[in-house]
Amino acid sequence: MADVLSDPESIHFSVGILGISGGSLLLLVNSYSSSSDTPLIPNTALGIELLIIAALLVYVGVRRIVSHTSICAILCLTVSALWSSSGLVHILAGEGIISVANGLRYAMVPGLAAFTLVLLIICIVAVLQRENILSFISLAICLACAHQIAGLTNLKFCQSANAACYLLVCFVAAYFGSGRLLFCITQGKIQLPGTGLPNRTDLLHGQEVNDVAAVGLAMNLLSASVLACPLLGVVPQLFLGHVPWLWTAGVFQLGVCILSYRAMDTLGATFYGFTAILKFSEGYTALVTDLRGQEPYSPVPFPTVFSVLFFVLALFTCHRSVVDGFYQLFFVAYCIAIAAQPRGFFQGGTQGVQAAIFVASAIALLVTLYNNRSQKKIPTGEGVIKNLLSNSSMFKLRTQDKHLYAPYLGYSKYADAEVLGHGCSVLAAFAITASAANQDPLAVLILPWVVAAGGLLQLVCGSVAFARGKTLESTAFILYGVMWTVWGLTRFGGLYGDFRGFHLAVGIISLMLFNIIVTVGALFLNKVWFIYALSFKLILISFLLDAVAALPYGYDIGVTIIFGLISFYFFLANLFNCTFHSPQLPLGDPLIKMSGFGGGRNLCHHLPARKATSVQQIADIMKNGGICGMPTDTVYVLVAACNRPEAVEKAYKVKKQAQERPMSLWISSIKQLEPVRQQINPMLWDLMEAAWPSSISLVIPRAPWMDFFGLGDSSKYIGTPQSIAIRNPDCTIATHLISLVGPIAVTSANPTGEADTTHHNQVYAKLGDKVNGVLCDGPSPENIASTVVDCTKIENGQIGFFRVGLIPKSKVLQIFEEIQRRHQDGHLNRGFETDITDPVSDTMESQARSTDSETYSSLNQPVPAMALSTMDLSQNSNEDDAL
Repeated sequence: MADVLSDPESIHFSVGILGISGGSLLLLVNSYSSSSDTPLIPNTALGIELLIIAALLVYVGVRRIVSHTSICAILCLTVSALWSSSGLVHILAGEGIISVANGLRYAMVPGLAAFTLVLLIICIVAVLQRENILSFISLAICLACAHQIAGLTNLKFCQSANAACYLLVCFVAAYFGSGRLLFCITQGKIQLPGTGLPNRTDLLHGQEVNDVAAVGLAMNLLSASVLACPLLGVVPQLFLGHVPWLWTAGVFQLGVCILSYRAMDTLGATFYGFTAILKFSEGYTALVTDLRGQEPYSPVPFPTVFSVLFFVLALFTCHRSVVDGFYQLFFVAYCIAIAAQPRGFFQGGTQGVQAAIFVASAIALLVTLYNNRSQKKIPTGEGVIKNLLSNSSMFKLRTQDKHLYAPYLGYSKYADAEVLGHGCSVLAAFAITASAANQDPLAVLILPWVVAAGGLLQLVCGSVAFARGKTLESTAFILYGVMWTVWGLTRFGGLYGDFRGFHLAVGIISLMLFNIIVTVGALFLNKVWFIYALSFKLILISFLLDAVAALPYGYDIGVTIIFGLISFYFFLANLFNCTFHSPQLPLGDPLIKMSGFGGGRNLCHHLPARKATSVQQIADIMKNGGICGMPTDTVYVLVAACNRPEAVEKAYKVKKQAQERPMSLWISSIKQLEPVRQQINPMLWDLMEAAWPSSISLVIPRAPWMDFFGLGDSSKYIGTPQSIAIRNPDCTIATHLISLVGPIAVTSANPTGEADTTHHNQVYAKLGDKVNGVLCDGPSPENIASTVVDCTKIENGQIGFFRVGLIPKSKVLQIFEEIQRRHQDGHLNRGFETDITDPVSDTMESQARSTDSETYSSLNQPVPAMALSTMDLSQNSNEDDAL
């Protein structure tokens, strides 16, 4: 079997398999050596050790999921959830919180039953995909869980069988993991028999799938098992021992939510964010039941609204997959059952729906795992709705690709989280419309809805928004998340009586002041965001009035309903607009518009750079005197055709260049300099031929040959009176464009003093209303500046370095030595050294920095070539420029 993994992936694979082997060894020793009365490893110690190993497996699983490689990631995350949950149960038993006899058995059986089925499904899919080792490990752990269930009833009956299963896992995983690690360490020179991996890259190529969705389905199956077991009589009732399983499922689904944003799956992330809220609420009810001795009461408004949100989400999910949409309808029924039965999680109707979810989740897990790893798919209705709407003149679906959620101000690895954020605002708002008056606030099921939905999930959405560069939206979500959490804990967490009064009012006033800033900022976004922030101000006022005991009757319910309805429109609009290209639900224009603020997207042509027709359009714009943004092998640049002097002058003035930051000259090939070859030093010509195309900029003496390109009076904007910087970029898009329009004048696509532009969206935001077109190619490929070489003394056999960037100094010197050998018959110059006191060299520094960042630290002086051999070049890592 061919090995296809890179070294980091092999290391993660090895660590994951060895981690499973270590955990199996722990459970093996404990099973073999324990008696029914005295376990070898105390329950608390066993639980802590399992948690440590589970944390290691989570790390491996997340790293493997991000790289979209093998089913190993799903296995690691599944085993991690199993051992972390059971570890917490063992800690509860060890600390005497639940009884070691019946309490441990009733706590463990529902979770073990769920993971037995999940691991069996993983085993089946691994067999079908020829992942033999992983299928064996999955099956062995599956059998161990099954024997452990039987062993909880009769310890002597299945204790040895359980240990035997873990013994097999331990030996096989240790051998395979060690073999993969040895293969990685020796760089493929040593491979133990049977430790190769199947080549599956042909199945993954071109697929856009959310691999981590399988883990979310497994967690749904886990919670369904816990809640359905009381209905089936497997356990007497839901109790404290089930909390670790439910909350572990909730935590893992939060992780699935975040990783789904990494997979650019907004619908999936929203769904698993919603289900995480349910898991935390289910665990909360089991916890409160033991603490308070009564089953929590669930008010009607929240689950009713939750069912509506699930229904809307299911409708929009159907356009992607009918089966996925149908699966989400089970949660609509679940929320309706909670609303219909006040003691929902403890009553038969709700538990019956969970039994149905258990079966549906198992089927969905099998289908999802298989389809994600196979070219032959099980039909799920994918594309059915799209085909139905393809002939519609009213509805036009958006193309679902990685560019759909491209942020406005830059590149991000995460999709937009506003759908989930506004959905959680709806849930939190309607949750607090319920009253806990004359009741134990903890016994009314409001706290988890407010804190989990309004607090925890809002903080997640704020973090994702911040990662996307959406500062105002991130601030709003985080601020509102903090407010919902504080208010939920204060009012519905049993703390209200102690903190009510002046101190609480001061805190609310502080948050009101912060919200004023958000409201003012929303004036520059759109009208709906402004109304959204303004309506939350009304909620804060109701909190303040309640804190000082001056709340008018019905005011708080009224404003929360208003805020909830506005949030619901925002939720619906974001879902609708990311699904359909037309029509669009209006969000309104900004109430205040600033010149140059976000207007560029609509004022200049933005064309995909990888299409030849797009490059031709940009070339036509430049031939007619336009200036454009263009991707390169470093950062985005602003370009103008040299034979259009007015365009060169316009680019210089748009950039607001300081005189010490002149533009540079770029060519597509040295052939463009052929007509003026006689005016160029022969050694310099040979260096150009040998060094280009590359990320090397050559600073050369200014000469009359520049007039050949038709610059006219605008030549003063390129270089200095003594020198110019010239470059042939190693970028197909750039060289193709230059071939169409001729040599170009170049500067970085950012106003002087600002950071370099590393994504086409940043060109829109910074210069969009001043340029005529942008070639869009996503994030810049490199985050390292070009190497700038001083060739002003090349006639004397000397070169220097203004900056060493993407191309190392040694490579440039090697090229120059070859040139010298040809020109000096093998007699090398005594040193490549620049006279830093030379006035011509002093002018080179400003030119080398002409399109770079404002700060250059220690690199803002020309550096002798020999002195660079010991320089720490890591400081160049953030110095992208257009040279």
